[in-house]
Amino acid sequence: MKISPSIASLLALTGGLLAAQPAWALLPIEHWTQPSGAKVWLVNSPGIPMVDVQVAFDAGNRRDPAAQSGLASAVALMASKGVRASGNAPAQDENALGEAWADLGANFGAAADEDGFSYVLRSLTEPALLAKATQLAARQIAEPSWPEDVWLRERARWSAALKESDTRPATVAAKAFSKAVYGSHPYGQQNTEATLSGIDVSAMQAFHRKLINACSARVSIVGAVNRAQADQLVSQLLAPLQAAAAAQQPAAAGCPQQPALPEVAALTAAQDIKLPFASAQAHVLIGQPGITRRNPDFLAVMVGNHILGGGGFTSRLMEQVREKRGLSYSVYSSFSPGLHAGAFVIGLQTRPDQAPEAIKVSQQVLADFVAKGPTDAELRAAKDNLVGGFALRIDSNRKLLSNVANIAWNDLPLDYLEHWTKRVEALTASDVRTAMARMLQPERMVTLVVGESKP
Repeated sequence: MKISPSIASLLALTGGLLAAQPAWALLPIEHWTQPSGAKVWLVNSPGIPMVDVQVAFDAGNRRDPAAQSGLASAVALMASKGVRASGNAPAQDENALGEAWADLGANFGAAADEDGFSYVLRSLTEPALLAKATQLAARQIAEPSWPEDVWLRERARWSAALKESDTRPATVAAKAFSKAVYGSHPYGQQNTEATLSGIDVSAMQAFHRKLINACSARVSIVGAVNRAQADQLVSQLLAPLQAAAAAQQPAAAGCPQQPALPEVAALTAAQDIKLPFASAQAHVLIGQPGITRRNPDFLAVMVGNHILGGGGFTSRLMEQVREKRGLSYSVYSSFSPGLHAGAFVIGLQTRPDQAPEAIKVSQQVLADFVAKGPTDAELRAAKDNLVGGFALRIDSNRKLLSNVANIAWNDLPLDYLEHWTKRVEALTASDVRTAMARMLQPERMVTLVVGESKP
């Protein structure tokens, strides 16, 4: 499908303007709530004739019934597979939708993660193009056609991919680690052939009807639109969704509230898990539940993790496990905070016969760091790296949208980006040590090894 000359010229202009953008962190974030209840966060970035929009709902994988794990992801997958006829607009299958978006020079998609479900739209802001893109996106949000034959095809592909991934030691390790760390919490649910087989069109329709509500939407926008234009754009995006809800439940009052979910339980004792697997390398994961994203310790923990194992070749784990002892080509630490306490993990691969020593060294590095914290030199180097790389986190519309959506989703202050570097610079070694000690209990961690040699 060829792109029209007008779209091509606008795209060329967009590329030329990317290098001329001012410092993103200086652009203010506006915030308001629409009459529908939808909440909007906007960065008006007029330099590029483009807009990026994310519409997020509390409808992520944590809302999946245990017996239908994968349901939220299935709904996201089917968002691009067709829309039903509506008014004067004809039905469109997945091929027609693909051609329509290509003609508009725009992109639209849906995705589900552990916490949320989101639709993302990217379009040029030329009025005629944006109006058509918004209308088409609104239809995909509110009026998916749920073609059963397409779902059966996609489910078969998904099941085959799961089977194939289960032949890899890394997948086996990740699943076993998740089960051990999260227990019965929804964060630990696994997509399997059995759970996918329990998902049909009616289940997806019910999920969409229950959880995708205009009144609970959190909409993040970055681009060349002012507040009035953004407000109109959001209203148009959500109008069909509101109309569908009103038709289904005309007497309903207020916005449906989703039930609170339990928090991730802390581990009460260490767990050592060894799983046999015929592989050249032993896969090692050490960890526990970490912190939520809204935890006040987040920045201190981020800096601490950078020093411990998130900073690549400059990290302590890399120095002790790889550089000094040659026990692994790579070793890292990470944490994944969400609405609940995501996992903290140390990961490495090593020769099966070296796994016990690699684990011992990693555990000792962790224990020492939690007890003593970083040195002044380590802290300075981490700050320089993180602060120096901050501009790269927000140097495009899409990256900035991700940061604005993070602020929206986690109820962070509107000036969060503006003061990020100052808050990082203000952290002391004591701040980092205290935060890491609050988050981590080295004596109560899961230690999982897949592929370790027999004694």
